[in-house]
Amino acid sequence: MHELAITQSMLDIVLEQAEKARAKKVSNINLTVGELSGFVEECVQFYFGFLAKETLAEGATLSFTSVPARARCQDCHKTFKLKEFDWTCPHCGGNNIEITAGKELFVESIEVE
Repeated sequence: MHELAITQSMLDIVLEQAEKARAKKVSNINLTVGELSGFVEECVQFYFGFLAKETLAEGATLSFTSVPARARCQDCHKTFKLKEFDWTCPHCGGNNIEITAGKELFVESIEVE
């Protein structure tokens, strides 16, 4: 359910920027989403359709760019792509890792008319 709050915040940012640009319409919203963000695209699409009604963003397309989950082993200092359900270092077998990518969630850009 956190997608509702996230979608509202995203829409607030988009509308604020569109108004600053004196846009008449928002046609596309480009979002960057990390694999570990817990973000469900289908829910955001649904909430966006509801929340954007009668705003400059009504009818805008949402485009999603996914960021793979990556980590750095604190023991051997190598970086690697995280696998679902396996967060051990594939190089040394350690589990002392730091997440370096995949938690992102932000509005990358908007396209306006």
